[in-house]
Amino acid sequence: MRWSVIAIFVLAAILAYSFIAVSLGPIAPLGRLSFVKLENPDMYPGHPHSVLLAQYAEKTGSKCALVLHFAGSSTYNSYEQDTPNSTTQNGVYIIEVAYIDTQGGGSSSLSQINFLDSLKVALFGVPDGRYKYMSDGVVYNSYDAMMSHVYALAKQHGQKGAIPTVYHGTVRTDNPILDPGCGFPLYFQILDKTYGIIPAYVYTITGMIFPYLNSPYRNFELMHSSELQYYYNNGLLNIDYKNSHVNTGKYYGQTSNNTD
Repeated sequence: MRWSVIAIFVLAAILAYSFIAVSLGPIAPLGRLSFVKLENPDMYPGHPHSVLLAQYAEKTGSKCALVLHFAGSSTYNSYEQDTPNSTTQNGVYIIEVAYIDTQGGGSSSLSQINFLDSLKVALFGVPDGRYKYMSDGVVYNSYDAMMSHVYALAKQHGQKGAIPTVYHGTVRTDNPILDPGCGFPLYFQILDKTYGIIPAYVYTITGMIFPYLNSPYRNFELMHSSELQYYYNNGLLNIDYKNSHVNTGKYYGQTSNNTD
């Protein structure tokens, strides 16, 4: 009984410390946005996951939101996203950032996970210089440069207070319940760098639970995950952006510049 009381006290202290630290910080971690891809490209004005993220941000009165990815062929351009019942002038500005793991695929899929490497990252954080970052067509060689870009965009678009932050979470081939999905390692790194390793653990765990409690697409994505993954990997979810009513064309392309 004595040890159980001590354990409860320690857990309560950890949770309280983590909550206070995050409530005073510049990043408001929400967690995972989705389980599988619904359309390609991943995010663009009008995409269901984009609208959902904007709605999450609007609930807190935020004018911006940050979504994290594992880098692919996109240039990860940031953009304005309206919502059906927008209460924020000009909608919500979605800031996109992707990480590039210079030591391989990392945890991009269950078949590529290096568990020893993942354990080291979880215990000690991401080694300096391991990741590079893509945002708005630019490759940032350092974490600080990338975050300076994020904060500058948020300030430019009128953000007050912490930026609601999610990792996209989509999984192309594996089980989306077991695989944390796209952007997860960068989410952990930002929490670790911003708040320290203990709050990073706490909000990583709560972030995994977030879509089960909040996403209206949860059941559809999980019940049809294998079909949606097949459709995506065979090009059947590609939208014809030239004939659509949203501005998605600029989100195609791979040209980028490098910067420190």
